[in-house]
Amino acid sequence: MIDTTLLGQLLPAFGAAALRTVLLTLTGLAGGLVVGFAFHALRETGWRAARWLYTAYTAVWRGVPFLIHLFIVYFGLPSAGLSLDPFAAAGLTLAVYGGAYFAEIFRACWQSIPRGQIEAARCMGLSSRQIFATIECPQALRASLPLIASQTILLMKESALASVITYPELTMTAGKVVSEQFVYVEPYLLLALSYWGLSLLVNRAAGTLRAWAALRETSRP
Repeated sequence: MIDTTLLGQLLPAFGAAALRTVLLTLTGLAGGLVVGFAFHALRETGWRAARWLYTAYTAVWRGVPFLIHLFIVYFGLPSAGLSLDPFAAAGLTLAVYGGAYFAEIFRACWQSIPRGQIEAARCMGLSSRQIFATIECPQALRASLPLIASQTILLMKESALASVITYPELTMTAGKVVSEQFVYVEPYLLLALSYWGLSLLVNRAAGTLRAWAALRETSRP
């Protein structure tokens, strides 16, 4: 049987842990979008060295598990003279890790734009900056929203591994309850419901953004 009284007692701790999970996820999301777009822009320059750097970055960060990257950043950087607290280490790792996936999302969405539109814009005398701002960026970003939402949910799930470096997010909170009170069903049920609820919020936010972008596009003269 599920102890509903215990569930009520655990709610404040899990609420605080959920906020810390959201903060960590948003940090990884914001940093990942910046890093991913920067590497995508670097690749679009057409320089051979830039393409090699892009390929190496995406291959290494997507090919190695997040936990290993986290261990290297948290335990390895102090030997180089840079010590980070658990939140900073997890946020930095999540941002660079997520950036590799966001870079590939941006690349795919940019390539999905019909080249005829860009060629027509050039024939009309639009500059590269104008083409980027008025044709490429709006279409690519709108197309990338569902993929960004899915990747955000994956980043939120990866953030659970921050518990191994003692960042008090949802998973660590559940584990602490288990070790202190020797109960399993209630904390892990709250843990599952918390991640499920946060995933629904991400999907809802992405849907709202897509609707807003579509409305803005149809209202343009």
